[in-house]
This record gives sequence, C-alpha cells and structure tokens, in this order.
Amino acid sequence: MVTVTMVVITSLFSSMFAIPALLGNEFQTLLAGTIPFGAVPIKIDALSAWFILVINFTMITGVIYGKSYMKPYARQRTNLTMHWLSYNLLHISLILICSVQNAMVFLISWEAMALSAFILVIFESYKADTLKAGINYLIQSHVSILFLMLGFIYVAVKTGSYDFDAIAEFSHQQPAMAGTVLFLSFFIGFAIKAGFVPFHTWLPHAHPVAPSHVSGVMSGVVIKIGIYGILRMILLINADYATIGYIILFISIISGVYGVALAIIQHNLKKLLAYHSIENIGIIGIGIGIGCIGLGTGNELMATLGFMGALLHTLNHSLFKSLLFYSAGNVYQSAHTMNVERLGGLIKKMPHTAFLFLIGALAICGLPPLNGFISEFLIYGGIYDWLFSADLISLIIITFSILGLVAIGGLAIFCFTKAFSIVFLGTNRSNPEIHTSEMSFWQLFPMYLAAALMILIGLFPSVFLNLLIKPVALFTGDIVFNPNLPQMRVFDSLQTINWVSAGFILFILAVWGIRKLVTRSKIITIEPTWGCGYTVPSSKIQYTANSFVRTYTKLAKPMLFIEKDETEITGIFPSKRHYETHPYDNIERILIDFPLKKIASIREWFVFLQNGHLQRYILYGIVFIASVIIIPVLIDSFLIILQFLNHL
Repeated sequence: MVTVTMVVITSLFSSMFAIPALLGNEFQTLLAGTIPFGAVPIKIDALSAWFILVINFTMITGVIYGKSYMKPYARQRTNLTMHWLSYNLLHISLILICSVQNAMVFLISWEAMALSAFILVIFESYKADTLKAGINYLIQSHVSILFLMLGFIYVAVKTGSYDFDAIAEFSHQQPAMAGTVLFLSFFIGFAIKAGFVPFHTWLPHAHPVAPSHVSGVMSGVVIKIGIYGILRMILLINADYATIGYIILFISIISGVYGVALAIIQHNLKKLLAYHSIENIGIIGIGIGIGCIGLGTGNELMATLGFMGALLHTLNHSLFKSLLFYSAGNVYQSAHTMNVERLGGLIKKMPHTAFLFLIGALAICGLPPLNGFISEFLIYGGIYDWLFSADLISLIIITFSILGLVAIGGLAIFCFTKAFSIVFLGTNRSNPEIHTSEMSFWQLFPMYLAAALMILIGLFPSVFLNLLIKPVALFTGDIVFNPNLPQMRVFDSLQTINWVSAGFILFILAVWGIRKLVTRSKIITIEPTWGCGYTVPSSKIQYTANSFVRTYTKLAKPMLFIEKDETEITGIFPSKRHYETHPYDNIERILIDFPLKKIASIREWFVFLQNGHLQRYILYGIVFIASVIIIPVLIDSFLIILQFLNHL
C-alpha cells in the first residue's frame, strides 16, 4: 500500500498545478539552484499539464493492477522493493521532464527515467531474454541521451545558458534552416524513446519481457515522453515548419504501416501489442506532421486538427494500450503462456478479460463509438482540409498520407480479429485440461476504469476537445477555437457518427435482450460444432494464428523476414510433423544485427591476445612499459639528429 499511496500523492500534488495550467493558468517558479545548474526554472504550461495528467492516470491504474499482478512474486522481497522504488522514481522523473526548463536538470531526469524503467523491465533478470532485452533498451536509451546532449550543449556553447528560453532566443536569431538542423538532432533523440521507425528496435524486445503493468506504463506513457519532447522543441525552435512537418509525416507513415505489418505475424501476444505501439506512435506522428505543415503553410484549421488529433491520440493510446497489456497479463497469469498458438477458448473462463480486451481492440482499430475513432477522425479532418490549398506535390503527399492511414486502420482490424478470435474463441489448442480462471477484483478494477474513460471520450468528445484548446493554442497562436464556426463542422460530424454508432450498439443489445426474454422458457440443447466431416471434434481443426494470416504473409513476403522450422513429410504413414515460424524484424536485422556481426568478425582477429597464459599477459605489461620508456627516447633522438643535419 505504500507504493500505491506514494503514486496517488504524487499524482494529486502534480495535478493541483496541472489542472489550472490546462485551463490557461500556467504555473511558473524558480528553484534555488546549485553551482552546476544555477537557478532552475519550473514551468507547467498547457502542454506540460496535458502530459502530466495522462501520466498520472496511467501510473495510478498501473500501480493498482501491478500490486495484484505481483502477488505470485511475494517471496522475492528484495526485488519487489527495488521494483516499487523504481516505479515511484519513474513517476517522479516523468513529471520532472514535463516541468523543468533547464537542460541539465532535464537530462538528469531523463537518465533517472531510463534507469528506473530499465530496473522495472528486468524484474525477472534471471531469464536471459529479459536481461538481454533490458540491456538493449538501456543502450539505446543512452544513444537517445547522446543526441539530446548534442543539441543542448550546442545551444549552451553559443548562449552560455542551459535554460530552455536560451534555445528559443538562439533559434530565433538564426536562419530557419539552422533551426531545422538543430530540431533534427533533438528529434532523433526523442524519436528513439518514442519508437519511431527505424529507431524502434528496442521496443518489441523490452515490452514483452516486462511485467504486464510495466508494459502498460512503458507503452502508455514512457514512449509518449518522446512525443512530449518533440512537441516541446517545436514550440521552442524557430524552424522551417513545413520541412520538419514533411519529415515527421514521412517517418510516421512508415512507422505506422511497418509497425502494424509486423504486429500481424507475431505469435507472442505482448510482442504483437508492442508492435502496435509503434503503429500508434506513427499515427500520433502523422498528426504532428500535419500540424507542422499547417503552421508552415499558414493553414490554421489544418494545424489545429493535426495537433489536436495528435494530443488526443496520446491520451487515447495510453488508455487502450495499457488496457490491452493488462488483459495480456491476465491471460499470462491464467494460461501461463503468451504464445497465441497455444491459447483458445478463454472467453468461457475469463469473460471480463475477454470483454475488456475486445473494448481495447475496437478502440485501437479506430472504430466508433470508442475514443480511438475520435483522434483518428481529427487527423483525417486535417488531411482533408489540406486538400483545399494543395498543389500537385501536396496532392501526391496527401494521397500517400490517406493511403497510409487507411492501410494502418485496415491492417489493425485484421490483426486484432486474429488476436481476439485465436486467444478467446474456439477451444484450447494446447492442453484442454489446463486450469484457467478470471482474475481478482483489483486486477479488473483499473481495467474497467480505463475502459470507462475510453467510452466517455467516444460518447462526449467535445468535453475533451475543449480541454485541448489551450495546449493547441500554444502551437497555433491566439486562434479562438469555436466548434460552432462553419469551418469547425468536422466536430459536428464527429459527434453525430459516434451517437449513431452508440445507438446501433444499443439496438443490438436490445434485440439480444428481447431474444433472451422470448427464449428463456425454451429448452436449449448444446451440440458439438459441425466439423466439416470429421466425426471427432478436435482443436487441431481450428484456424491457427499462422494459418489465419497466411494469405497476408504471402502478399507481404518481400517486406517480412520469417524463419521456418519444419520437418519434411516422408513415407506412406508419416509420423508427427512439426511446423513453426519465427518472424523477425528486417530493419533490426539490417541496421543492428549486420553491423554487430561485422564488428564481432573484426574482433575475432585479436582473440589471440586473450589466450589465458599468465606469462604472456605479464609480457604484454613489460612490452607496454618498455614502449612508454623507449618510444619518447627514440623520438627525442630523431629530433636531435634532424637538428644536427639542419646545422650542417
């Protein structure tokens, strides 16, 4: 309870400043600094407030779910203590990142976030895969810090100050192209944390091995801090907004399509969800790109819709992705596996988890009347508004953007149709005798909280869109957001579509209820499902996850990398056949694995130096000491000879 109390207190305290700031009363103060930092400015404006509130909600649901989820590990008291201390440190560091306006303190907070998240990820460090994934995450986090340091140090050298105000003052004194280059340095650092392609390779490894509440927090808010950093730098740096908008838009579309394309072929449920985090970061990035292009071209409505869609999708993704990861954690604790090929029929034993997973799946696919539809509709609206001022090149980019969003949405529906049907429907595919049961109240309660907020956003979007007026105004200037204006009719359409969808769902529920009343007095007989001629029902005649996506796999084969492990059928009466596929990330294979293999092969040339003979190691030391003594003497002698020759 100590951890839960600390998280709630931290959330309440930070929300006391965040809620007024979100409504326009930003908070500023100056903390007495130390010798290396000086006075540290603290500022919570509307953008910081939005992210702080998103962080607080997800951290609260995560800690409530996690306290129940971690009960099977109660004997690991030392690990648990370190785990919950790191959880609190992660929460505090995330809030500090959104509040501080000093580069040095920002980087220290960023490092604290990286280290605390690392400790959370490697909770089961006795597993080799967990430790490997955690180290991978830590290394790439420090690559991220390196790019951020380059940007901050460059500005500090030019201005003599580490305050964020110095970044704004310096960039406004430079040409827009110089600001664009500075922004790209920061963008790479933040993009690594956010998980944009091709900086995403740590994410599909770290999320699956972490405890499920940590996976929900990592996907829900930790990667979003990269989005915060990008948006903060857009506010600070005077750049060519159209150029950076096109860059972000292109990277985001690639990220969205590539993420969902890889998610479809995954067999590990949590890894499937991890790739969908990359997909949704892509959707958020598309909104940011549209917003930046709107700023660069003077299209105020386009900029408003782009940034509003991006910020709302940041909240939406934190809700439905944490919900999906919590659902996956329930499945793991009940069925003891994340391999979807070995699951099935869980809806009969885990109806609450199945229902909540379905809610999350519908939301992440962008279907009305849930929250995912709202933010994606806004981004579509921004692209549609771009049409009215587009030239030929812009029309090509618009077409590319719309096709990208459509592909992302369609493939997401396909992927979650597979995931839900294989995991929850049918019958168990591996061990029918396995005991599965629903989780406790305290694991389901935070999931229902997230689902309730998702439904509220879907049914009453205007409430949450009004909360985004001040954050969006930071980017678009003093534009008065008025949903009643003719150019804002997109919001009327949004509300209408969602209410019609909600009415349709209620109609279906009413029909179902009437049917239950009519048939309640009738005798219901249960018969086995028709087995297409097979007289003995067997789980083997069901679709597997691999066979479900076989047609897609064939079509997308040039983009995918799938290793096959199979035994050849021989003889008239063949023995048991084994067939298994292992999907792998092509970008990781090219950008990470290939260079590492080359470095390892070069390192092999020098293996002879480390031969295990003590005498040779002593000889190395003697040779080194002799070299230190002899080489300077030889250099001096050579110089003396040169001077002597010059005198001659």
